[in-house]
Amino acid sequence: MSTIHPTAIVSPSAEIGRGVSVGPYSVIESDVRIGDGCQLSSHVVIKRGTTVGADNRIAERAILGGLAQHIHAPDEPGQLEIGEGNIIREQVTIHRALKATEVTVIGGHNMIMVGAHIGHDCRIGNHTIIVNNVMLAGHVEVHDRAYLSGAVAIHQFCRVGRYAMVGGLARIRHDILPFLTVDGETSRAVGLNLVGMRRNGFSRAEVAQAKEAYRTVYRRGLTWEEICETLGGDFLSGPAAQFHEFLVSSRRGIIQQRSESEPATLKLHMAGQDSSDQHVSRARKAG
Repeated sequence: MSTIHPTAIVSPSAEIGRGVSVGPYSVIESDVRIGDGCQLSSHVVIKRGTTVGADNRIAERAILGGLAQHIHAPDEPGQLEIGEGNIIREQVTIHRALKATEVTVIGGHNMIMVGAHIGHDCRIGNHTIIVNNVMLAGHVEVHDRAYLSGAVAIHQFCRVGRYAMVGGLARIRHDILPFLTVDGETSRAVGLNLVGMRRNGFSRAEVAQAKEAYRTVYRRGLTWEEICETLGGDFLSGPAAQFHEFLVSSRRGIIQQRSESEPATLKLHMAGQDSSDQHVSRARKAG
């Protein structure tokens, strides 16, 4: 039996599953389907055209199924489909697809934290973590088990590959290969997400193969065509094989690697230290 707070407004035509809890002042519009066991806190709004799978936990003031933020948004927009077992925290906004024939898709068992925004026509996989204030423009894809740190902003039509980890405040304008780590300060690739790969059971041999594929992409000085040809010929199985599949389907290109050069630093003269002492100090640091 479902529990609906007396202050909540629920359309008679909405389909509410078994064991659903709807908190105070929440609004559920018509043409909404909510699966069994969902828990909606207070002031949650679920707008028409939205399907929510079973066992989702939706926190205060989340708004699911809002219209696309687009100056040419049609009168009859698309749908929003949310899978099972997600945690959607306070003030998250997820928009329906722009066109009536399209769908914004959120997979299952994701954690979407406070204030995150997922725009129209996005496709989010399974077991992802989307941290506070992440902003995803329209048509962004985030593949399984990717991790987006706080306040990451991703340009429309970009893709984030499986098991990728993106550092906080990064500005993403190109695709991110699977298994990559992206530095939040420079928004550039800094190697593989080795911790994530090991935690998810990838073997040493698979990690070593992925490292070699990474070097093929970023460190051998090959052209795009040569990279795709090498990856397709040398890495036919395991996680490294995903690099080729991802690259050949890219429309926006991939992010670049962070420069290896270190920024210049100023050497401060300390009181009581003569120039020869400073020279010795520099030599020791260099060694």
